[in-house]
Amino acid sequence: MQVKCPTCQRSIEWAGAPYRPFCSERCRLIDLGGWLSERHAIPGEAQQRAEADQHAPEPQTLD
Repeated sequence: MQVKCPTCQRSIEWAGAPYRPFCSERCRLIDLGGWLSERHAIPGEAQQRAEADQHAPEPQTLD
């Protein structure tokens, strides 16, 4: 089965691709960089966590 690399759109054979769904380690690292720099994000997830943190009780410290 032929698929397209999500980064560069090159067509690759799915069964033999060691970096699937990417065509190469370079494309895999480009995608990872997008997630780490927050160019890629799942909508709503971060905002929900921030709201939950605002309503969480303050941690108690042992003095």
